[in-house]
Amino acid sequence: MNRGKTEILGLDKRPIVIHDSVKDEVVAHPLLEIHDLKTYFHTDNGVVKAIDGISLKVGQGETLGVVGESGSGKSMTAYSMLKLLPSQAGRIEGGQIKWRSEEGGDLDLAKLSEAELRKIRGGDIAMIFQEPMTSLNPVFTCGSQVVEALRLHLGMSKDEAWKRTVELFEEVGIPKPEVRVKQYPFELSGGMKQRVMIAMALACNPRMLIADEPTTALDVTIQKQILELIRKLQRDRKMAVIYITHDLGVVAEVTDKVAVMYRGKIVEYGRVLDIFANPQHPYTKGLIACRPKLTTKAERLPTIQDFMEADDRGIKLDPSDPKLEFGATRMIKKRREQMPDFGRPLLEIKNLKQYFPIKKGVLRRTVGHVKAVDDVTLTVCKGKTVGLVGESGCGKTTLGRTILRLIEPTSGQVLYDGRDVTAMSHAELRQMRRKMQIIFQDPYSSLNPRMTVGAAIMEP
Repeated sequence: MNRGKTEILGLDKRPIVIHDSVKDEVVAHPLLEIHDLKTYFHTDNGVVKAIDGISLKVGQGETLGVVGESGSGKSMTAYSMLKLLPSQAGRIEGGQIKWRSEEGGDLDLAKLSEAELRKIRGGDIAMIFQEPMTSLNPVFTCGSQVVEALRLHLGMSKDEAWKRTVELFEEVGIPKPEVRVKQYPFELSGGMKQRVMIAMALACNPRMLIADEPTTALDVTIQKQILELIRKLQRDRKMAVIYITHDLGVVAEVTDKVAVMYRGKIVEYGRVLDIFANPQHPYTKGLIACRPKLTTKAERLPTIQDFMEADDRGIKLDPSDPKLEFGATRMIKKRREQMPDFGRPLLEIKNLKQYFPIKKGVLRRTVGHVKAVDDVTLTVCKGKTVGLVGESGCGKTTLGRTILRLIEPTSGQVLYDGRDVTAMSHAELRQMRRKMQIIFQDPYSSLNPRMTVGAAIMEP
């Protein structure tokens, strides 16, 4: 596959660089063909049409991007393909999922039994999930989880599987692979965990890889490395790849074709260059146009609603209609209007340090320190937003946890509304945390799986 760069002007007259691809050969028969797929969830409040009659094709060695905002049906499309629906309430109500076997015949994945599907999952079709933090089993080493897949699908001996696992870790760019295979997931960074997931997905030489938002939880530097890695592996192995993403930059960078999803439907489908150069549906136009401008300082970031002139049926809409505004947007706007701006800072951080000891030897003596947060000073005023950016491991999350005293600071002061958080008792901390809250990076492991969402919200 040859890739060239094409620069076009978007709807807002800003350039978009498309890494367009030209196929070296025309695939006569698609590897995967989905026709009129429908996946519905039957709930107490009625039927939710998560996937509502979508059709698409993917050829061997081809890359398809499935793009849309959260809740549009992107991930559910992938789960439906492999019949990995998250609850018994969801089921495939109609349509075909044709998969071309290595023998040349077509299999309808929607009609296969669970035993037949297990041979295809992880073998012919592999999937990288969105959250590497929760996709790996925390009680097994990273290497043993890849070994399990090799022995299950390829029937390798234990020694063969371990040797192949080290080779796979090296192939996906994990340094010191012979050491990393013996480490547990919590000992690796987010980027390394995602590389382990890629190694596991590629272990059985799949013909198709489904990547469900593989870089969402990673910082931009690691994102680029992971995307380049997947592209290299695809080229070397001649795999088909389906990228599920909300990031138009990823679509422009790595995909050949794109399917734009909105409310469970594919509203636009075609070559990336065609879709970006001449979008037809209002939703696609909104996705492309709401990219933030780097040259202009705006009062707020543009949203899809700013450009959405019609619904999924093409009916003209009033952009000022409150039904088009997200509930969260209304709540933030209302709170901001109510928040007075007093001159005194609400939060003051003074010379904050968070050092972690490095211990070695039988007696676990301290031989050094990791300076996760080193002499940080900043202020935040009422009604203001401060952005904290940096690469993985630079100390962003540790600073947030230290401010709340989820971990005790080594030294320094944290003043909230004039009160010293570092000197508070546990009872005072509990009262203070009603006013200062944190949203953790990983929603999947932050919520108790034994509790309903409503019960989790009511508990505090």
